[in-house]
Amino acid sequence: MSKDKDLIETSGTIVEVLPNQMFKVVLDDFKDVKITAYTGGKMRKNRIRMVEQDRVKVEISPYDFTKGRITFRI
Repeated sequence: MSKDKDLIETSGTIVEVLPNQMFKVVLDDFKDVKITAYTGGKMRKNRIRMVEQDRVKVEISPYDFTKGRITFRI
């Protein structure tokens, strides 16, 4: 199975900044769902800064809905 095909991509808003480039994100598509997300790939490599209330795109694994990876800042 391919990694890219199984991922759920959605958008959300950062509500809390945690250490080590981790964030609490409230998802738009799923009401009142708060996940822990980390910056991945080029977001971390290029040191793109994010603060509270930023809108982001998040990839979530279908096996664990409590964690995700931030791929883009909107």
